[in-house]
Amino acid sequence: VQLQASGGGLVQPGGSLRLSCAASGKSFTSYTAAWFRQAPGKEREFVAAIRQNGGITDYTDSVKGRFTISRDNAKKMVYLQMNSLKLDDTAVYYCAAQSGWNMRGAYGYWGQGTLVTVSS
Repeated sequence: VQLQASGGGLVQPGGSLRLSCAASGKSFTSYTAAWFRQAPGKEREFVAAIRQNGGITDYTDSVKGRFTISRDNAKKMVYLQMNSLKLDDTAVYYCAAQSGWNMRGAYGYWGQGTLVTVSS
């Protein structure tokens, strides 16, 4: 599966952005999808994941209640709605996919990143 992320940009603290990830290839519905991010000078970290049918999601604690991951399998799309953005959310965001069920496990497919900058 190939992934392409988009939707990043510059936003003020407290603002919102929606990231999109377009998938290509067969059997997208068989993949767990996730978003990761990497802030300047820091390691890449898990942000959110969603199971194959969209029924189960997982979030890192720092984004719970602010971010929502969703997917549209018919369109082969994964989204990350980000609300109440904070300065610490500034990072390059990556979408990823894996054929397994462990949402915090290893991801073998990665898209290019999209930069989110939160600044006043």
